[in-house]
Amino acid sequence: QSSLINSDIIFVKLHAPWEVLGKYAELMNVRMPFRRKIYYLHRRFKFMNRIEKQISRFQGWLPKKPMKLDKETLPDLEENDCYTAPFSQQRIHHFIIHNKDTFFNNATRSRIVHHILQRVKYEEGKNKIGLNRLLSNGSYEAAFPLHEGGYRSKNSIKTHGAENHRHLLYECWASWGVWYKYQPLDLVRRYFGEKIGLYFAWLGWYTGMLFPAAFIGLFVFLYGVTTLNHCQVSKEVCQATDIIMCPICDKYCPFMRLSDSCIYAKVTHLFDNGATVFFAVFMAVWATVFLEFWKRRRAVIAYDWDLIDWEEEEEEIRPQFEAKYSKKERMNPISGKPEPYQAFADKCSRLIVSASGIFFMICVVIAAVFGIVIYRVVTVSTFAAFKWALIRNNSQVATTGTAVCINFCIIMLLNVLYEKVALFLTNLEQPRTESEWENSFTLKMFLFQFVNLNSSTFYIAFFLGRFTGHPGAYLRLINRWRLEE
Repeated sequence: QSSLINSDIIFVKLHAPWEVLGKYAELMNVRMPFRRKIYYLHRRFKFMNRIEKQISRFQGWLPKKPMKLDKETLPDLEENDCYTAPFSQQRIHHFIIHNKDTFFNNATRSRIVHHILQRVKYEEGKNKIGLNRLLSNGSYEAAFPLHEGGYRSKNSIKTHGAENHRHLLYECWASWGVWYKYQPLDLVRRYFGEKIGLYFAWLGWYTGMLFPAAFIGLFVFLYGVTTLNHCQVSKEVCQATDIIMCPICDKYCPFMRLSDSCIYAKVTHLFDNGATVFFAVFMAVWATVFLEFWKRRRAVIAYDWDLIDWEEEEEEIRPQFEAKYSKKERMNPISGKPEPYQAFADKCSRLIVSASGIFFMICVVIAAVFGIVIYRVVTVSTFAAFKWALIRNNSQVATTGTAVCINFCIIMLLNVLYEKVALFLTNLEQPRTESEWENSFTLKMFLFQFVNLNSSTFYIAFFLGRFTGHPGAYLRLINRWRLEE
């Protein structure tokens, strides 16, 4: 390790030698390549070989596939053509080691160093353990893995090649000029690890599957545009100049003609027409097809990356759990080794507190939506009596616009708050393993995001205009303001 002093900040750089990497790779059951895969090709007849040659010769005249990356710029990823097994120093001669400096890739080295730092003891005492505790008490400001080299180069990657893996990823993946090309998932996996590689695999698959949905949605919109002049509902609304509608508020809102809603009726038809039913059925089928095809794609990636039994082998006790419950240990009936033990009463009490926190935050969202409803009800009459004629004549538009802006600010603010609350509640539960921690955090974030982003939509779909009453007997909020129609 070495230190670099820059004014008041001291940087400490850590490096793990080969002996440390090998020792902890064996303890962590890190899978490494040990034998190459052999692909058996089927025997083909001479006639089929001639046809394939003619087809390949014809394809040579055609432009290359634009969405595929050039194989010349990408390195030959040898680990994808090998079977893997948990690393063992006693059987090190079975593994394919060309160079000890590059045998463990960047992601694996960072993972091993992070594993060590999470479990190292810095003071006497069972709770004085782990890098996270040093970060929380202010001993260190931050801890992060370093990139190896810069992502820019003066020389072109086509003429001089990539200077490092980061430069190669930037040119072939993170650059706007290659947005239409397939992702180099094997290279992403080698640099960032399997979890991030799987995430971007899912993101790319999801983006590709959105193309048919976007095409059908565009077709529905164009159908609405072409049938706009033939819509019977909008025709009747636009021609109803003699039908008088009740005012939307009590004192300052004037009576309206039904034909004043002509533009609104036409705009509604663009998105809500006869083809919308077909689009809804298509999206229901699309969601199922997307999920099932992603399962196939994920299975292929898991086989290529040798991740079939990865979750079972990677289960490790979190260092925070070990530090918290190290005083209470019991024998593991499977391994026969002592391990930290969390009492059932302690676990239930923590789950109850966490569930109460989730319920409280969901109630905060519902209260925020209810506050927006009250704001809309109150400001309609306020804008209708406004001094400026522009706002007074467009009181409904002004109310809706300001309510949307306030709702957007509340959603973004609660998103920031939710992530911190979910993180706090998940750490309060003290999950035993990393997978349990991730599942618990994901569930909380899903509940928070679902309620936060869709509460307004549910209000519009199921409550707006359902409880307004009728002229002469309107339902009022706190016996004063009329509910929205």
